[in-house]
Amino acid sequence: MKNFIICGLLICLLSACLEKIDPKKLENTKWELSELPGMTLPSTAKATLNFADSLRVSGKSFCNNYGGQAEIADNKIMVKNVFGTKMFCQETDAAERSYLQALNQVNGAKVTIDKLYLLNGDKTILTFTKAN
Repeated sequence: MKNFIICGLLICLLSACLEKIDPKKLENTKWELSELPGMTLPSTAKATLNFADSLRVSGKSFCNNYGGQAEIADNKIMVKNVFGTKMFCQETDAAERSYLQALNQVNGAKVTIDKLYLLNGDKTILTFTKAN
């Protein structure tokens, strides 16, 4: 019985340490992609992610512009209804496809003063630096 109580307290403490996603930390912010694990980012173009009021999302995916809607529920974040322009840019095509694929897999986030980490489970799949 003693072990059950200790385990219960430990679980409560660990779950209290989980960072809650605060929509106010994201609204009206602009971010620039700084890392896409497993890929070297193109030097000729940038990917951006902008959050507006009501967590509307927009940005540049290296070549094309895109938009969508971020939703936060049960301490998970998802980007839904992503749409974009369809220009073909050969030099950034692979990075653009990888970026948009990763964006569609996001289910969590961690925000610091100048960094945004978008997660799939516990794995960071996109890292952004705050833009001015």
